[in-house]
Amino acid sequence: MDERIIQQFLEVGRDLFEADLVSSHGGNISVRLGDRVVIKRRGAMLGRLKPHDLVETGLAKNDSGVALASTELLIHRTIYLSTPALAVIHAHPRTAIAYSLSRDEIVPIDNEASYLLKKIPVVSEEVPSGTKEMAETLANALGAYKIVMLRGHGSFAIGQTLDEAFHWTSTLEEACEIALKAKLIGETFIEYRGMSEGYKKW
Repeated sequence: MDERIIQQFLEVGRDLFEADLVSSHGGNISVRLGDRVVIKRRGAMLGRLKPHDLVETGLAKNDSGVALASTELLIHRTIYLSTPALAVIHAHPRTAIAYSLSRDEIVPIDNEASYLLKKIPVVSEEVPSGTKEMAETLANALGAYKIVMLRGHGSFAIGQTLDEAFHWTSTLEEACEIALKAKLIGETFIEYRGMSEGYKKW
């Protein structure tokens, strides 16, 4: 496996953990390489990945690598087959998960997330872990958005690189933390964005 790919996994996995975007063994990340997928091994800790924690398997069919792959391999495959993504990050951003429990979309109030993400849809499945139905729901949503929330579970972000998908993930959580702190302060929000009426219509 290309050393640069290994280094990307190690760095982004560590950054996700250090940014409190996953618990010790939570989340998973992958990249697409043509008709192959490289994905975190099931049970591996994102903050302490080693080269042997990366599993390579087929994009459309199983081979010997699939036995060790993340239990959410099906979701990553479906996203790759349905979008132009070359990288997928599934994280558990805590404030964003809390927001996902009470709304169908997250609309940022801060400048950066408003510009980068616009809004983040919240989708839901009764069995929110590794099912075909969940994979299709997420892939459909990611056809129009960079990142989506699965209610009560976590975020799924796509990009051309792991760094790009990490950017969307950290931006989402920062936006939710800012929204929560603004709510705790409890003062009247002064709209500062151009085309602000568009945000109110979402």
